[in-house]
Amino acid sequence: MEKLIFQDENGEAAEFYVLEQTRISGRNYLLVTDSEDEDGECLILKDMAGDQEKESLYEIVEQEQELDAVLKVFDELLEDVDITK
Repeated sequence: MEKLIFQDENGEAAEFYVLEQTRISGRNYLLVTDSEDEDGECLILKDMAGDQEKESLYEIVEQEQELDAVLKVFDELLEDVDITK
């Protein structure tokens, strides 16, 4: 499982493990968790950077309709993983 380190706007670092990624309507989404081995909290992150940007700029998906739609895609991609909202 790939581990990524993210920095927030205050420079604080957070480590997440990527469970899956997908591209929907021209945007990249990551399903990440805070734990590699055990049940952990999951987040869906959306890349807000433009196509010409060298670095990604991820935001947590919080809008309910978007979250439900993307979660459904990840649920289909990860048949062997139980994702609960």
